[in-house]
Formats: sequence, C-alpha cells, structure tokens
Amino acid sequence: MELSTTSPNKKVVVFDYGFGNVRSAERALARVGADVEITRDFDKAMNADGLLVPGVGAFAACMRGLRAARGDWVVDRRLSGGRPVMGICVGMQILFARGIEHGVEAEGLDEWPGTVAPLQADVVPHMGWNTVDAPADSRLFAGLDADARFYFVHSYAVHDWALESHNPVIEAPKVTWSTHGKPFVAAVENGALWATQFHPEKSGDAGAQLLTNWIGTL
Repeated sequence: MELSTTSPNKKVVVFDYGFGNVRSAERALARVGADVEITRDFDKAMNADGLLVPGVGAFAACMRGLRAARGDWVVDRRLSGGRPVMGICVGMQILFARGIEHGVEAEGLDEWPGTVAPLQADVVPHMGWNTVDAPADSRLFAGLDADARFYFVHSYAVHDWALESHNPVIEAPKVTWSTHGKPFVAAVENGALWATQFHPEKSGDAGAQLLTNWIGTL
C-alpha cells in the first residue's frame, strides 16, 4: 500500500512512565512524519498536539507507574480540554474502570466503564496477526482494507462495551472488535480519546496508516 505521511509540525509526546515500547512507538510515529519526543515531563505532555500512552505488562503495575509519573493527571486534564490522547495495548486497558488479573482487581483511569478480564480462548496469550471489525465511518481505520491485519500480544481484554450515548448532539463512541475465542474490544474512538488493543507500531504499513489517521486529526 502507498503510505501517506502527516505534517511534520504535529508534536506528539510518547509518555514514558516505564511500561511501554516507547522506542518502537517513537520510530513508528517518526516514520509517518510526526515530531516525536519521549518524555514524562508534565508540561511537555500537556502542551503536545497529541499524547500517546503505551503499555506493556500487568494492569496494576502499569497503573502504579502511570500514577507515579502523574500520567493520570495528564490524561485527565488533556481530555478535560478536548486534547487528543491515544492509548496502546495496556495503555488502552488502563483507560477502563478496572482490571482483574489472577483474581486481583485494580482500579483504572475510569475514562470508560468496563472491566479488563482474562481472554476466553483455548490459546492464551493472543499473540500474532488478526483482523478487526471496524465501523464503516471509522476515522481511525480510514483507507484500510477490511482484511487488514494488526499485531496483538495480550492475555486480557474488555469483552463488553458498556458506555452508551443518548445525546444526539454528542457523537457516539465508535467501537472496533476482534475475536480470539470470544469477541473483544480491539479499538475505540471516543472524542479526543482513541485507543487500540493491538500494537500499531508493530503492524507494518497498516499500523502506519492508522497512526497517520490519528495524527491527521490533531
């Protein structure tokens, strides 16, 4: 596929709180033309055009790291001002209300209701390439074929989308699904807050187009 690039004046901060593939994210964003910086500096994270929150590892550990770096404040304040935030993998999971791992429940950022729970599949973790079922009007997946594949590495996911919008003035969230055993939430577009369960930075040209789409909204 022919890959488009974004305007190089879009500043994106990859928030470095100790739990994410920050270098891979940096390279992927730079590939599509973003001006990227890896930092946990509060002011830089607040003032960037876009904030990317990666995440690898356990839900509870990621939340502890995020809070220690004041990332919970950064995310909340950016979203309060309508400033774009994107979460990846566990960086998406911690946006939900809670996570349950090994029978232990931990609180998330509660930007969305819902519980991150173990995948219900014969083979766990879900590791490798998979397709997704995106809404027809998705901006995140614009320009991508329906059979585009993305790279997943996870043992937990959200299986039920609980947030409903009954306000005709506010655009309803767009939820993308994938299936490994049972369907799970693979991506969400909700105002200034977007997220993917898969790793766009490891998903080749399809992931690069997706990042281009996100940066194009900044």
